Amino acid sequence: MNTFSFKIFYIFLVILPAVSSCSKGGKPVAEPIKVESLAADIVELRADQITLAKIELGSIEMRSIGNTLKVNGIVTVTPQNLATVCMPLGGFIKNTTLFPGNAVNKGQTLAVIENQDFVDIQQNYLEAKNKLVFAEAEYKRHTALFKDEVYSEQNVQQVTVEYRNLKALIKSLEQKLDLIGIKPDHLTEDNISNTVYLVSPIRGYLKAVNINIGKYVSSTDVLFEIVNCDNLLLELTLFEKHASKISSGQNILFYINDEKEEHAAVISQTGRSVAADRTLRVYAKVTSTCKNLLPGMYVSAFVQESDSLAQVLPSEAIVSFDDKDYVFVYEKEKVEDGKPFTEYRMIEVKKGASANGFTEISVSQGVDLDSLKIVVRGAYNLLSAKKNAGEMAC
Repeated sequence: MNTFSFKIFYIFLVILPAVSSCSKGGKPVAEPIKVESLAADIVELRADQITLAKIELGSIEMRSIGNTLKVNGIVTVTPQNLATVCMPLGGFIKNTTLFPGNAVNKGQTLAVIENQDFVDIQQNYLEAKNKLVFAEAEYKRHTALFKDEVYSEQNVQQVTVEYRNLKALIKSLEQKLDLIGIKPDHLTEDNISNTVYLVSPIRGYLKAVNINIGKYVSSTDVLFEIVNCDNLLLELTLFEKHASKISSGQNILFYINDEKEEHAAVISQTGRSVAADRTLRVYAKVTSTCKNLLPGMYVSAFVQESDSLAQVLPSEAIVSFDDKDYVFVYEKEKVEDGKPFTEYRMIEVKKGASANGFTEISVSQGVDLDSLKIVVRGAYNLLSAKKNAGEMAC
């Protein structure tokens, strides 16, 4: 029995160093890897992945979402903001420095025009004005002598007619001078000129310039067209069956050309008659600042039939997963292994009406979307990262 125990002890001593040497000289045993466990509603991305996914943040908006009526029309201006400039007495173009597209101010010189008739009008005015001084003195003198029964009534009447005729002539010449842009009060024998300055009646941009140096223009020729783009209108064409759906004060969203930028307007006036093609005109005042908007442009407009406001997001911000609708919101920034990451959280929402690329949403009580940064672009890429965490997420 002792011999057997000794053998076992001996074998244990022989095996122990071998086991010890194996544990020292062999490969180290791998320690357990710590793996972060993300919540089911969280997805995280690195900075380069965020750029690749084209993530953009935004916020909830309040918009009128209801039935909309699509109509077409053009951009126009009120008659007070469109000016056609002519030269009432005609003449030759002596000088101009403008061309279409130039901005002009009210009272700015558009062109210099010369005509010998301008000299004749000024000369006749000054001569008539000088004669009036003598005629007025004669009129007063004859009137006084008539009262003293020195002159006959016939003489007084003749002097009176001549005096009044001169006053009428001077008044008519003053109107002609005003018409061509010469102020009668500033006219003297020393500043008679054969040129006049054609000035702009409004502020705006030159839509058309129909002159050149040396060209003769008549009183009926349109020399310049000026448009003021500060107060633009939409002239919309509406079918008569939709007339009952339109009223003053309704909001309009419209687009020009192929641009995605949204512009706003408010209906200011509706037509009171129907044309032969069974349409009527509706006018809306542009309320948003639109740098690219010019008179004559074609527009596609959407009239909002409902004025009730709702919380909305761009439709692309809402994703569907397992028969439910979600939005992603910014959660926080963090650092793992020295690398920065951004977490986004999924929030379940309920969709409502959709119009013009926006969708009405609602959330459960206790969730304040107004205070959250919402992913308005790239939400589907985040959903893909959630579904395929091994490809996009960490």
